Amino acid sequence: MADVPQAYENHTRYHAPFHFFLAPVLLTNFVVAVVQLVRDPGLDRGWWLVVSAALVVLAALTRLNPLKVQDRVIRLEESLRYYQLLPEELAHRAASLTPAQTAALRFASDEELEGLVRQVLEGRLTKPDEIKRAVKHWRADNLRV
Repeated sequence: MADVPQAYENHTRYHAPFHFFLAPVLLTNFVVAVVQLVRDPGLDRGWWLVVSAALVVLAALTRLNPLKVQDRVIRLEESLRYYQLLPEELAHRAASLTPAQTAALRFASDEELEGLVRQVLEGRLTKPDEIKRAVKHWRADNLRV
């Protein structure tokens, strides 16, 4: 992936051990626990279903909590970037952007940042996917969780 420049088409990050092994195994385990409980109700089957659900929740939290921290770091980094690159009034207004909009704008080059921020604040671009598609000169983020 490092040899291919990052762009909208390839910026999504999959963590193979999580997305292609852990999550499918735990979800399959949960489904099997449900089927077993339905076929042969009992305390042990019910308990296994609870444990299976707990494992799915644990895996989800293990993935989502670092992403929340990452989003906070992105918000801080981009806020600093706004104050370095944008006119003061626009940088102040950019504080009203949603975390998702801010995360999407991180891919914009320094040269096109001001125009994109204005479009977002004016409501012409609202969804993160729209913002990312509007980026002409992609600024790669290869340090994502």
